[in-house]
Amino acid sequence: MTARSALAVGAALAVIALTACAPEEDSAGPAAPPTSADACSKDKLALKTAGTLSVGTDKPAYEPWFSGDDPANGKGYESAVTYAVAKKLGFEASEVKWQTVQFNAAFAPGPKKFDLDVNQVSISADRAKAVDFSTGYYDVRQTVITTAGSKIAGATSIAQLADAKLGAQVGTTSYTSLRDVIKPKQQPAVYDSNDLAVQALKNKQIDGIVVDLPTGFYMTAAQLGDGKIVGQLPATDKPEQFGFVLGKGSALTPCVSQAVDALRADGTLANLQKQWLTAEGAPELS
Repeated sequence: MTARSALAVGAALAVIALTACAPEEDSAGPAAPPTSADACSKDKLALKTAGTLSVGTDKPAYEPWFSGDDPANGKGYESAVTYAVAKKLGFEASEVKWQTVQFNAAFAPGPKKFDLDVNQVSISADRAKAVDFSTGYYDVRQTVITTAGSKIAGATSIAQLADAKLGAQVGTTSYTSLRDVIKPKQQPAVYDSNDLAVQALKNKQIDGIVVDLPTGFYMTAAQLGDGKIVGQLPATDKPEQFGFVLGKGSALTPCVSQAVDALRADGTLANLQKQWLTAEGAPELS
């Protein structure tokens, strides 16, 4: 997640995407889609407010997942996917209502005020103890970013990152990957937001940040004048995925999963990734 930028930067990022936090636990499969299409007709959906799809996300709503800190404009990958899912479920754009939900609160135990939440939340078994997840709408890869001339700017392997002071946002799978994959000798720095991590990197308080790949591209292009992608962390056998978050046991979960699966099958997800995300220029770290 990152801050907003000028339209020119957003356009530059709207290129290709293939993959972009690693799971805190083994991936947890979401509920199977319903067998009856009628069960997911709009008039039968279990909604917080009849006729309205209530969607949560954090504020600020970061590029390239959203655009202009406005989830409701349909711009940015997650905003666009949300409206595509809503359409599959029979909702007009005007029937989608957004609310602010803090990142960690989205998957915390307890009742939810939203029907679904979208905020780069990785599907994991640990989180699935408290909430439901839809099937994944994006396959994620973690990446390390830095600034030109830093001690890790030329790193090509995980081992070369061991002595670095690295940071990540609290509660994210980026932090988990930092801790468990890189295993740095120094205690990782933890920040309440990626904006604070970026500021720490600018102030040379840390050597690098671990984030998902599209966010890494945005940070280096829009927030860091001398930003550099160090590389992607190794892929795992079970790809990390972002999924929509729903209340535990929500009757809406299988319908949202069915909509996501249909968007994947008809090529919509791939097309939206090409439009809003990028995966070029990120070498693999061995």
